[in-house]
Amino acid sequence: MEGVKIIKRPRLKKPYLVVAWPGMGEVAFKAASYLVEKLGASEFASVKPEDFFYLAGSIVKDGLLSASELPESKFYFWKNKGGLNDLIIFLSNAQPDLARAESYSKIVIQVAKSFKVEQVVSFASMPQAMDHTQAPGVWFAATSQELSSNLKKLNLNSLAEGQISGMNGLFLGMAKREGLDGVCLLGEIPLYTIQIENPKASAAVLKALSKFTGIRVDASGLINQGHTMDEEINKLLEFLKLAPAAAQPIGEEDIEKIKKSLNQLTRLPVSVKDRIEQLFSQAQADMSKARELKVELDKWSVYKEYEDRFLDLFKKTGEKNN
Repeated sequence: MEGVKIIKRPRLKKPYLVVAWPGMGEVAFKAASYLVEKLGASEFASVKPEDFFYLAGSIVKDGLLSASELPESKFYFWKNKGGLNDLIIFLSNAQPDLARAESYSKIVIQVAKSFKVEQVVSFASMPQAMDHTQAPGVWFAATSQELSSNLKKLNLNSLAEGQISGMNGLFLGMAKREGLDGVCLLGEIPLYTIQIENPKASAAVLKALSKFTGIRVDASGLINQGHTMDEEINKLLEFLKLAPAAAQPIGEEDIEKIKKSLNQLTRLPVSVKDRIEQLFSQAQADMSKARELKVELDKWSVYKEYEDRFLDLFKKTGEKNN
């Protein structure tokens, strides 16, 4: 198949296709990434990036410059042993230039049709005048009246008017022309947090996906991340409220702590974060685990975020020996 690298061709029964790429609040990308991880979905194909992406800069890390890599666009499959429908997940860590988006979408649809996909689901965010502590609602836009009627029965909010821009709108429009039913599930996010990852909104769209497809997904990991994220946003907002009247302005160190905390919470997959916490607990009882912990932190490039806790392990060991 032109433009696609096929690793293997799984036999799937009436699969749904879920598509996602980065966007506001990282609602879609985080939801689909979590879905792949939680279900244990397996990669089976990828879109060749050189046809749709180009390098636009370099990466500087630890004072050294290196060439960046082209984005990845991968297909995953999951077999639903206890249900009627399997699942294909298409996950890309970047959106192609809109000039190439139509050709890009055609390839994804071509793969979907080769597996006899009949319905497509995309994820997106919907900025709203709401507080970050509120539970996000989910809206939908469907490509057929029948599908829209079924979704309304699930107590989801129908987007009656408006526009879905970018890849989500383009892709679903093209899918409809190719005879595939489609729906975009949009998770609500506060207007003032559109540049911060929103795990609660990602969890909300996965819950809506479960209602729609009958495929159960435990989103508790995302919900827990969301609660912690709320606490960090509260701290940031409190700083901003107090700044004009405070004797001391917000220091760079305080801002960096908040940024690091938010970055740490959102960059790591849930399973990796849990693994790091487990290694910290083990290292407190057995310092031989500290080496394994350091390897894990370096692997994910988060040692700086955990540095104080890591060094504290050695301080506590020294105190015990005194």
